[in-house]
Amino acid sequence: MEAVPLVDLQLQQAEIADEIREEIEYVLWSAAFIGGPAVARFENAYAQFTGTGHCVGVANGTDALELALRACGVRAGGEVILPANSFVATAEAVARIGAAPVFVDVDPVHLLINPADVAEAVTGNTQAIVPVHLFGQLAPMPEIMQLALAAGVTVIEDAAQSQGAQLHGRVSGSFGAAAATSFYPGKNLGAAGDAGAVTTDDPDVASMVRVLGAHGSSAKYVHDVVGMNSRLDTLQAVVLNAKLARLPRWNQMRQDAAARYTDLLAAVPGVVTPVGRDGYEDAWHLYVVQLENRDGVLAQLNAAGIGAGIHYPTPIHLTKAFSYLGKGAGDFPVAEAAASRILSLPIFPHITAAQQQRVVQALTDSLRMR
Repeated sequence: MEAVPLVDLQLQQAEIADEIREEIEYVLWSAAFIGGPAVARFENAYAQFTGTGHCVGVANGTDALELALRACGVRAGGEVILPANSFVATAEAVARIGAAPVFVDVDPVHLLINPADVAEAVTGNTQAIVPVHLFGQLAPMPEIMQLALAAGVTVIEDAAQSQGAQLHGRVSGSFGAAAATSFYPGKNLGAAGDAGAVTTDDPDVASMVRVLGAHGSSAKYVHDVVGMNSRLDTLQAVVLNAKLARLPRWNQMRQDAAARYTDLLAAVPGVVTPVGRDGYEDAWHLYVVQLENRDGVLAQLNAAGIGAGIHYPTPIHLTKAFSYLGKGAGDFPVAEAAASRILSLPIFPHITAAQQQRVVQALTDSLRMR
């Protein structure tokens, strides 16, 4: 039977191939590989898409988060609150500055940062809160922003998985003092390699991100601060411009696919499907269910040609890289319990109803064998 990949990027590429070919050839012919009109066009377009005043393209999503943190004043020795349930890059960006990641648990329904736990984690040394918009669902931003305002703490969004997600029309990447996003190929808005961006309404933050990403330089050979080399590649900007124009339609296709999964799985016992919230429009970067004996089910699905996966199998505080923080099993029970139950089913804009029916049938067959 036909295999169903977790993500099919070839279909996206086929849709934009003719459009980008001439512009890529021009970039190659002109040798304008760094900066240039394509980058400026994308930065302007993505700022408009998110409803922010500024977008600064950078090399990848991890750099974007580090640069946003630094530009917003996070320094070595400070504390940054973030959820234990995220990709390791969220904590990695904090650690690279020399700040301390302070993990908190997530809510059991959406697996997003829990505001009550954030409130308990704030100290006099807290410099920022980083809510993660995971799986394409926005974190509870009204509650987080209220907490941050009361504590006098900066909010920097990790928006890597949520391009186009909204709350009452307000788009991911427009809530905090700054937001970092990733254009890794598998994202809702994916490049043809690594790429990322910082969005903000603050012109000073935008300017500092640009300076920090250019070796701390505001003018050639003038280095005001210690920076890094992190710029959006021109060829990636060409790809992103073409895909951004299609993103609203592609996100709608993801929403349709998510709704179809939810309908198909309603009669399958033992599967907990993801839940939306009033006023929120999810981008459905991933469709994550929860079930028992996840590892056995995953192995059977993969053997049947279904490209299911896990996002993420180990909460960050239990990774060896962050063992130095002294956290262990039992410290964040909701995130830890979810890590053994979550399963990401194939979802991408061009997935067909027949492919989804095959996924659900294979999942149903696997559960019956348990």
